[in-house]
Amino acid sequence: MVRLHDVFKTYPNGTKALRGVTFSLESGEFAFLVGPSGSGKSTVIRMLIGEIAPTEGGIVVSGFDLTTIKPRKLPYLRRRVGVIFQDFRLIDKKTVHDNIAFAMRAVGASVKEIRRRVPYVLDLVGLDAKAKSYPPELSGGEQQRVAIARALVNNPDLIVADEPTGNLDPARSLEILTLLQKINELGTTVLVVTHEKSLVDKLSRRVIAIDDGRIISDGTGGYYGYEEY
Repeated sequence: MVRLHDVFKTYPNGTKALRGVTFSLESGEFAFLVGPSGSGKSTVIRMLIGEIAPTEGGIVVSGFDLTTIKPRKLPYLRRRVGVIFQDFRLIDKKTVHDNIAFAMRAVGASVKEIRRRVPYVLDLVGLDAKAKSYPPELSGGEQQRVAIARALVNNPDLIVADEPTGNLDPARSLEILTLLQKINELGTTVLVVTHEKSLVDKLSRRVIAIDDGRIISDGTGGYYGYEEY
């Protein structure tokens, strides 16, 4: 599903963001990627969606070799990888339904597919009654659920959740995490990128810890390597 092997990334300004990162995710797995600010988490995310390429090393995501992928193939990769952003990135002037449908139109889905799929994912995230609402009319937790529905709508193999609870209170954060677990149980691979120790500690899941561009621990059942992320 996901393979990073001895990945290095040096940005043009000389910043060494990744220094030999190696890890893999199997199909259907749920894992956390944790680490402090500046540890390399965002660089990993950008690589997984083909936004940037490694300086050295190999990356394969859902059968796509991201070290050799052609620009014309990137839309196909992004159908297979759904991303949930911390700041939601919803379009305020479009309804909940249309925000999600927009993601399907972007990959060339038919009207018939959109009519079938959008109500399904809205029901899955518990927002079927909000289809005609606009994002500013929703709570933060509801907006995050719309973002999750949008990430799911093209039936990806992998969901990457970038600080998905960073703007939410603890109760709503746990709600979102529970929803991501449900999505994982339906067969989607999930990688949650976070610095929130309290959330990670609630689940006995795999935790991949990164610091200074290196993987410093990789295990199951709690938090690894930091007093605070």
